[in-house]
Amino acid sequence: MALIKLVLIFALSWLMATATMAVRDTIMYAKPGYNLEVQLNNEGGGGLGDCWKALFELKSYTNEIVLFFLNGEGYIGIDCCKSIRVITHQCWPSMFTSLGFTAKEGDILQGYCDAPPAVTPPMSMQSKA
Repeated sequence: MALIKLVLIFALSWLMATATMAVRDTIMYAKPGYNLEVQLNNEGGGGLGDCWKALFELKSYTNEIVLFFLNGEGYIGIDCCKSIRVITHQCWPSMFTSLGFTAKEGDILQGYCDAPPAVTPPMSMQSKA
């Protein structure tokens, strides 16, 4: 009886371990940015060269980004947002940490740059207000 319980415990443990590993691998490869072969071969945009170029461009916009976080009202330019979009959509978002930004700050920058531009009311509406 003890041998049957031992075999059952080992079988159950093995099944749980393989199922967990299979799900983990599926989730990891389903996320964008994990297709390393495509990125290294510069296929489909967002190649390794583009990622490093965007990172170095973003480094030149560090003052603009720091003011954005300090004031909360700062403006991030179009070129800076282009670099942020390349890093967040086509590269590894963790590249922000190499410039000293946290993952949360990277998410904030991505949200700011991905947001649609604010629509201003037509001139006739502005004059009435």
